[in-house]
Amino acid sequence: MPRPSVKEEIVAAAVRVLHQRGFNATGVQDITDAAGVPKGSFYNHFESKEALGVEALERYWQGALNSLEMLKDDSMPPVARLKSYFRKLNDLGRKFKYRPGCMVGNLSTEMSDQSSLIRERLAGILARWTRAIEDCVKQAQSDGSLRRDIEAKAIAAFMLNSWEGAVLRAKVDRNSVPFDQFELIVFTSLATGP
Repeated sequence: MPRPSVKEEIVAAAVRVLHQRGFNATGVQDITDAAGVPKGSFYNHFESKEALGVEALERYWQGALNSLEMLKDDSMPPVARLKSYFRKLNDLGRKFKYRPGCMVGNLSTEMSDQSSLIRERLAGILARWTRAIEDCVKQAQSDGSLRRDIEAKAIAAFMLNSWEGAVLRAKVDRNSVPFDQFELIVFTSLATGP
């Protein structure tokens, strides 16, 4: 009888361990231990830790895609959707006491100069994330609730970049002040009405 594949367990463990500890602080043994599988199983499914890192990042991103759906909810005005979306992300930070932060942001700071494979995947994720925000920003500009003198793409990128910076600062300060400042400055400076 063939043995069941343990690839799924390895990927799920990699998401948890890499998110919590980072790429460089995590060894293959740490991941296989967390998955409860022999270390040799890793090499049956992955060419390298870097390849697993990309797959774990993809899995993390697939989970994050669900939250982007709220940006498409036409039952709320677009600015309310943007605020609600970022508040939901901020609430996750508070729930986990500002650790471990966003895996996309963590790997961006840690791996951009070390792995072109991971950097390219991160670039794709950040571009897609920015486009999802941009679509909502365009709607807010169309209804007059956000400034029109700045390109929607630039606003969306600024929002995402600022939020990722707030996540990093919240990890250092261990409080929600960076999230509160993000919301105050971003929505006060970009909104056209009360």
